[in-house]
Amino acid sequence: MPELPDLQAFSHNLQKKLAGKTVKKIAVPNAKKLNVSAHELDEVLSGQKLDKVYREGKELHIKFSKGDVLGLHLMLHGKLFLFDIKNENKYSIIELYFDDDSGLTLTDFQGIAAPTLNPEKKDVPDALEADVDYLKKRLAKTKTNIKTVLLDQKILRGIGNAYADEILWHARVSPFSVSSKIPEAKLKDLVQAIRSVLEDAEKSILKSNPDIINGEVRDFMNIHNSKKKHSPTGAAILINEASRKTYYTDEQELFE
Repeated sequence: MPELPDLQAFSHNLQKKLAGKTVKKIAVPNAKKLNVSAHELDEVLSGQKLDKVYREGKELHIKFSKGDVLGLHLMLHGKLFLFDIKNENKYSIIELYFDDDSGLTLTDFQGIAAPTLNPEKKDVPDALEADVDYLKKRLAKTKTNIKTVLLDQKILRGIGNAYADEILWHARVSPFSVSSKIPEAKLKDLVQAIRSVLEDAEKSILKSNPDIINGEVRDFMNIHNSKKKHSPTGAAILINEASRKTYYTDEQELFE
């Protein structure tokens, strides 16, 4: 599943490609996840100019000239493709046609990627916005391990499995630590690691794939990387094969 840095990169490139274009029509080949009818979506967005593409948590949001927003949740296998005149991509969920005969489609062979017209605003902070005070107050309420907390989109939006491992290694906190037992000094390290890991990852993705709008780039990762056996500081990378794979090292302190 694309995570925060991937979606940041996608939105950056889609903004460059699509800003200022006017919607000619919207087609929804697979409307089962759409929150309104395909006809209503087309009526609302057709004729509007695309204003901005940006990320919200684990979604991409497309804002139009009248203030309407189309949210796109790629789920596990959703992919975005640009096309000219006719969409030749299989498994399309939604297709946006612009007045210059270009287009954008979201595909998903599982059929579960979800478009939403005017999604509700969430009051959960984005991973790049959360500060130490917020984490301190929020983690005091839970005894769940810290990795599970980082993945909970009702606590912090944007982080997925791979980046949770990278962040926790950089903060030197064990993924199995009881979240309420982590001291404030380590929470400062964690907040710093969240920002630096996610921001650096976006730069790495765009550097190696400057036009990327789909897929996941993970080869630069230091810890959550099946091709690497040791961390940058020489410790063996361990893998916990639970419900989701967790990569970690003995360099990370366990709080319990």
